[in-house]
Amino acid sequence: MAKRDYYEVLGVDKNASVDDIKKAYRKKAKECHPDLHPNDKNAEEKFKELNEANEVLSDPDKKARYDQFGFNDPMAGMGGSGFSGFEGFGGMGGFESIFDMFTGGGGMRHNPNAPQAGQDLQHTIYITLAEAAKGIEKSFDFYRRENCETCNGSGAKPGTSKETCSTCHGSGQIRSGGGFFVQIRTCPNCNGSGQTIKEKCSSCNGSGSIKKKRTANFKVPAGIDNGQSISLRGQGEPGTNGGPNGNLYVRVMIEKHKVFERDGLNLHMSVPISFTQAALGAEIEVPTILDGKVKHKIPEGTQNDAQVKLKGYGMPYINNPKIKGDLILHIKVEIPKKINEKQKKLLRDFENSLTGKEYEGRKSFLDKIKDLF
Repeated sequence: MAKRDYYEVLGVDKNASVDDIKKAYRKKAKECHPDLHPNDKNAEEKFKELNEANEVLSDPDKKARYDQFGFNDPMAGMGGSGFSGFEGFGGMGGFESIFDMFTGGGGMRHNPNAPQAGQDLQHTIYITLAEAAKGIEKSFDFYRRENCETCNGSGAKPGTSKETCSTCHGSGQIRSGGGFFVQIRTCPNCNGSGQTIKEKCSSCNGSGSIKKKRTANFKVPAGIDNGQSISLRGQGEPGTNGGPNGNLYVRVMIEKHKVFERDGLNLHMSVPISFTQAALGAEIEVPTILDGKVKHKIPEGTQNDAQVKLKGYGMPYINNPKIKGDLILHIKVEIPKKINEKQKKLLRDFENSLTGKEYEGRKSFLDKIKDLF
C-alpha cells in the first residue's frame, strides 16, 4: 500500500507551525488510539501512520528533508521506504497513555519538579536566490526569557526559598471523583509547579526569568530551499529544574528572482532571440546563478519554445554542493512588431525563394487538413 502524504495524514498544510502540527496530532490521536478501539486493526494502522507523520513533521530537520525529497532522500539513507525510526506507538501504549490524553497527562507519574526543556523559538528571515545558491552568514537580534540572575531562576527573594504548595501538597495536581473515572486538573494555587513563593524576587516578580535581547549568528547553507528551517540548538528559552534550553528555529524564505525560476535543484529562464538568430543559429551569452555569464550556441533552425539544458548550472544540493541541478533555457523567438518597407521587401523576396519544404510544421498541418476539403 502506497504511503500517504504526511501533511494529508495530519490534516495540515505545508506552512503549519510546530504548534499547529502538535495540536493536529493530539486531536487525531484521540480519535484513533487503539485503547479506544480494541481489536481494531484499522485503528491500529491509522495510529501508527499518524505517529510516523508526527515524528517527521514535528522535527524541523526531518520536515525540511521531507519537504524537499518526500519519501526518497538520497543523502539521508531513507530510500524508497520513506522515513524510519517509528516503533510501536511511539512510547504511547496501554491504558496509561489514553488516560493521559483525556486528563491532561501525567496521572500518578507526573512530577512538577522534574527537569523540563525550555520553549522553542521561531524566527523568519528573507534572502535572495543568489544568497541561497552561494550560502551566506546571517545574524539577527531577538528576545528570549532567561533565568533571573538575582534569584538564580527560583523566583524567590534572595535568602528565601520556595515552599511546598499547601493545596496539592507538592503534586501540582488536584484529583476529584473516584473509581475508574478520576478527574485530574492543574492545581490553581501553584499552577502545577507544586511549589509556592511567599516572598517574590523583586527583579523578576517571582517568574524566575527576565526578557533579554540576544543576537543569533549562523550560516545559511548553500542550496537551501524556500521554507526550510535551520536549527540553532540550545538558543531557545531556558529549561526549568535543570532542564535543557529549547532550540531556535530559523525559517528561510527566498525572494522571487526577476530572471530565474527555481524548481528543486533546477533553474528555468526565458531567453528571447531574434528570428534571424533562430534561423541561422547564433552564439549567445546567458547569466547563471553561480558562474556569471556563459556562452552557448543556439543551433540553426531553433524553434520557438525550444528548451536547452545547461547541465550543472542550477542550484547546489544542500548537503553536497558538488551536486548541482541544471539551468533550463526556454527559447522565445521574437518577431519584430514594426519593420520598414525595405525590410518588408527583403522578407517577401526571402519567402518567395522558399520551396515550402523548409517549414516542416506547416507542411504537416496542410497534409492533415487536405482531406477535410
